[in-house]
Amino acid sequence: MNNELMEALDMLEREKEISKESLFDAIENSLLIACKNHFGKADNVKVEIDRETAEYHLYAEKEVVADKDFLEDPVLQITLEDAKEISPKAKVGNVVNVPIESKDFGRIAATNAKNVITQRIREEERNVIYQQYFDKSREVVTGVVQRRMGDNVSVNLGRIDALLVKEEQVPGERLRSNDRIKVYILDVKQTDRGPRINVSRSHPELVKKLFEEEVTEIKDGTVEIKSIAREPGSRTKIAVVSNNPNVDAVGACVGMNGSRVNAIVDELRGEKIDIVNWDDNPGNLIQNALSPAKIVAVFADPDEKSAKVVVPDYQLSLAIGKEGQNARLAAKLTGFKIDIKSETQAQDSPGFRVEDYMDNGDEDEGYDEEYASEEAELQSTEDASEE
Repeated sequence: MNNELMEALDMLEREKEISKESLFDAIENSLLIACKNHFGKADNVKVEIDRETAEYHLYAEKEVVADKDFLEDPVLQITLEDAKEISPKAKVGNVVNVPIESKDFGRIAATNAKNVITQRIREEERNVIYQQYFDKSREVVTGVVQRRMGDNVSVNLGRIDALLVKEEQVPGERLRSNDRIKVYILDVKQTDRGPRINVSRSHPELVKKLFEEEVTEIKDGTVEIKSIAREPGSRTKIAVVSNNPNVDAVGACVGMNGSRVNAIVDELRGEKIDIVNWDDNPGNLIQNALSPAKIVAVFADPDEKSAKVVVPDYQLSLAIGKEGQNARLAAKLTGFKIDIKSETQAQDSPGFRVEDYMDNGDEDEGYDEEYASEEAELQSTEDASEE
């Protein structure tokens, strides 16, 4: 019987990752409750379980009284005559341990004990699952789409289903049952019904984490993602910097023939990704952020967090982007409010001088016609055709 119990405990520990110690505690508690149900009280009941063999001993501590005339509570007391059958050296006033046979418990007491163990196993399993996924908060995991529940989607993460609410879904993305998708764990909460996990497909951090998984240089800290701006399902811009002068940050993220960035684009189901170089100089950063558009001049005011940008007439629509998306993402990426004008528009402005639009911190540098990130080059032709 004890071998069977140990095997059952080993299986629970292995399959549900519930510690054997917790299970032994549950068994001890269930036996105490069974005693209380059977005898009416269990304050004097002790349980000892050998953690190695699962052998257990259940006994009641009873005070020895002279005879039945002094026996006020049979649950707490025992006559000297009965005590000597257990311990020949027993004396009046001593406490003896009286063995209790669990087989003597009534059906109700046994059922209650079983329910206590079952409930404890459920609680422990919930705690294990909660801790497992709580440790993965703000990380990306792979899940399988289960079903739609109104506007929400249930995603199985292995041991539990997570909730992908409408607000965290990518607009226009059609998720079907059994689709394998990557999701970003927003939060994990413990509830009366067990852990509740909320995940996202639209969070900017999802893209960042995907790059960390795909790009070795980001994982080891050689390349750092400084900023990210995303419009889920449509386009993302990220600004990267290399901490090693021998490593090209943009090239590392793009990968050979675009292999790395394309893997992420595939996971995001075609969402376009622009990768640009980070620059501590606001003017240069804004210029990079507006790629693939070419820039004539930039005036950035770090105090006001605003910038005025001049582009060639034929580049205005590309700089602004479809429905203003390129400019909007560049503003999010840099943290600057950006006002874009074509050369003609700027020249028609009262008191316009092109030098007014040059970055104060870098007046000697104009726009490098050869500058374009590897990803920007991949995107520019396509973007121009869209406009």
